[in-house]
Amino acid sequence: MQYKPSSTPSNHILTALSPEENQRIAPHLEYVRLTLGTVLYESQAPIEHIYFPLDAMVSLVATLAEHNTTEFALVGHEGLVGLPVIWGGMSTPSRAIVQVPGSAMRVKAEIIKQEFDRGGMLQKRLLLYMQALFTQMAQNSASKSHHTVEQRLAAWLLLVEDSLQKNVLPLTQKYIAQLLGTRRATITVAAGQLQEKGMIRYSRGSIEIVDRPALESTAAESYSVVKQEYDRLSFTGP
Repeated sequence: MQYKPSSTPSNHILTALSPEENQRIAPHLEYVRLTLGTVLYESQAPIEHIYFPLDAMVSLVATLAEHNTTEFALVGHEGLVGLPVIWGGMSTPSRAIVQVPGSAMRVKAEIIKQEFDRGGMLQKRLLLYMQALFTQMAQNSASKSHHTVEQRLAAWLLLVEDSLQKNVLPLTQKYIAQLLGTRRATITVAAGQLQEKGMIRYSRGSIEIVDRPALESTAAESYSVVKQEYDRLSFTGP
């Protein structure tokens, strides 16, 4: 199934392709449904496909001792999954796991690597996206040492909303605790505080953001630095 830039939902990287790039890449794109928990690439395994999420969300996670996992970045419609291929490594110690099911466009990794090496618009957009993603990763690392769990949770929920483009998020507290690398009871307390202040409303398996400005204020630089960088490195212009 070929990708149509005007379709909804869309992926920012794909919509930024030049007509010539789209003509070369589109015949190789395949529309796929991503189910919860699907591993898109495994630690140290060759990455065979690159995924461009449309309305799904993918977590890039590091696996620690006793099978504990911690998310270091998330990817939604603004980016792609499979960057190690672009860097030439073809594999990575981390894993990519679907955390919010949805749809994506899939293409063989070598197709995107070949197009990247041409040095056109795809290369430009991917380099900008890498910089924005590195900012997200760096801010996540700093936040773990200098911000409260409530601030980190607020920032993470905002990033998820940005990636999914909707304010009702299919998330459980157990899942959030695993990704943020903390205890479920700690997340329960933090979520309760955000709910008491009227910023979110949560029920079993779902969190609704009801006061985004207040949530942004709580998250402070944990979110604002990342948001500003994504806005500065906009993927919608030439």
